[in-house]
Amino acid sequence: MMVVTSPRVLVFTFCLFVGSISVTWSKYIIHSCGTSGNYTNNSTYEQNLDRALATLFTTANSSNSGFYNASVGEDLDRVYTLVLCRNDFQPDVCRSCVNDSINRIRELCPNQNEAVEWYDECTLRYSNRLLLNNVETQPIWSYSNINNSTDVSQFNQDLRKLVDNLKLQATEQKFATGNISGPDLSTIYGLMQCSPDLSSTQCNDCFDMVIGELSLCCSGSIGRQIFNPSCKLIYETTHFFNEPTPVDAPPPRQQLSPPTSPSMPPGKDNNTMRTVIISVVGISGVAMLLLVLFCIFKRKTKHRITTGRLQQGTVEDISSVESLQYDFSTVEFATNNFSDSNKLGEGGFGAVYKGTFKNGQEVAVKRLSRGSVQGEEEFKNEIILVAQLQHRNLVRLLGFCLEGTERLLIYEFVPNASLDHVIFDPVKSSHLDWERRYKIIGGVARGILYLHEDSRLRIIHRDLKAGNVLLDGEMNPKIADFGMARLFNLDETQGITNRIVGTYGYMAPEYALYGQFSVKSDVFSFGILLLEIVSGQKNHSFQNGEIIGDLASFAWINWREGTASNVIDPILRNSSGSVHEMMRCIHIGLLCVQEDVGDRPTMASVVLMLNSFSLTLAVPSEPAFMMQGSFVPEVPLFSDNVNSGVSNVNKNSTE
Repeated sequence: MMVVTSPRVLVFTFCLFVGSISVTWSKYIIHSCGTSGNYTNNSTYEQNLDRALATLFTTANSSNSGFYNASVGEDLDRVYTLVLCRNDFQPDVCRSCVNDSINRIRELCPNQNEAVEWYDECTLRYSNRLLLNNVETQPIWSYSNINNSTDVSQFNQDLRKLVDNLKLQATEQKFATGNISGPDLSTIYGLMQCSPDLSSTQCNDCFDMVIGELSLCCSGSIGRQIFNPSCKLIYETTHFFNEPTPVDAPPPRQQLSPPTSPSMPPGKDNNTMRTVIISVVGISGVAMLLLVLFCIFKRKTKHRITTGRLQQGTVEDISSVESLQYDFSTVEFATNNFSDSNKLGEGGFGAVYKGTFKNGQEVAVKRLSRGSVQGEEEFKNEIILVAQLQHRNLVRLLGFCLEGTERLLIYEFVPNASLDHVIFDPVKSSHLDWERRYKIIGGVARGILYLHEDSRLRIIHRDLKAGNVLLDGEMNPKIADFGMARLFNLDETQGITNRIVGTYGYMAPEYALYGQFSVKSDVFSFGILLLEIVSGQKNHSFQNGEIIGDLASFAWINWREGTASNVIDPILRNSSGSVHEMMRCIHIGLLCVQEDVGDRPTMASVVLMLNSFSLTLAVPSEPAFMMQGSFVPEVPLFSDNVNSGVSNVNKNSTE
């Protein structure tokens, strides 16, 4: 008869063994999967990555240096890897962290060409570009203790002295620890480390970046970690570091069996040894089995708790990203007290302002309207989701402010406003040649693919439109506005809601009519957006001569009749751009807006179709029409009065 053991009994039994078993746990912090693209399964790059990580593991287990690197392959398939342990941890802790990070990095960043993974004990990196002797200051992460000093001014002054002293040492020695007396009889302990392959000048520059973060957030916080791929700064009011471990000492020899006692007869010694080995193996086996069961139970429990918290979007969720929190006074000063001269636009969420911090960094600040019926839940949702996303085609969340009735989101400043301000403007659109438009199409596709498949979370945007695609100084697209986004478990594919949010004209019909949404909902919106970029006209108010209707139906009729070139923006028809590429994009757009959800491609397929012209495209079926033969306008619930700006905030949306 099978005995079912409850999780509590497993935990209790595990605790009986844990005292006699030495297990080293590495403390995972965060990771970033980079933006240099993906590799395919069983490719040469993947094989080289496997070999490089294996070499890294072998090297770490044969040396106590705490800094290891390896490279495997040639040309574009070459993989570079390195790992750096904190100097104050013992070699066995370092090796354990190296092992843990190697085992986990492929799970966290599947098929990514580059990745970086931070633990408390070590940092692991791999890439298809040279890592050694190159300082890397992005992405930068910051986590702070939620408690503040009672004497903020004095604490900041003492902390600055400590940091300056540590910087002088760590710039030359690559690692430094120290302490200084703080206010209220406290002691501030600090640690700074720089990758040992970098020059003193490079380390100095890297440290300047992390120190600069101190003035941007959480003044007076009694503990903080700031780090990027090349260096880190940690300070606490408790003694958190160990004495640095000497490097390059030979690893201890492993004794495979204890020495034979001269007073013990050989036969008895062998029997004793056999008994000991059998006992150790038996106990270890049982302990490992319980350990595995315990880990599975804990992991499932943690997953359920984490997923639940993210989907609920409660205020407590924000504590997980409190390191991104800004003082209201800091943001107020940066925006010149939210002056009208700094105002970039306004939408259903509230106003958007341009701000400039004291270090010269420009930002875009969303300020939640106090009387808005929208925004509170979207505000929390956006923080929780966007803070965990890192991709070149997603707008980057720098921080937030939650103080009294104030709700602020601080984003990177994107100078060329949103796509709808350019593509639908007769004058501005003339500056968007086909090469730029094709670049925008590809960037948006990669950004959505990242949300659907390549990020640590599976996210459905639910409000993809031209107004939510921002353009940077190089006209690279950045997807914005995640207030409507929904988080999915990685094994989930669709959901149903009775709270319809988004923008009519971009909504998939199954979502607008029945509340059913999936990754294919975003695919539909992308198809509409693609057709708009090619035609230069809005989907809901398309006009070609005397013909007025929706763009998708017009494109379908012309594609079926072999006159799809009628869809192309007149500005592009006589340009040097590839008409073949334009026609292919129209074809891809029609595949995305098909009525049957199953007929629409995934974003992975879309990216492949955009990049591989040798790939034969399927024949699209008739698009999904909300009302056959009738014009369906883009219906807003909130006013659309954004004149210009960096981020259109949930405008033209419905709840």
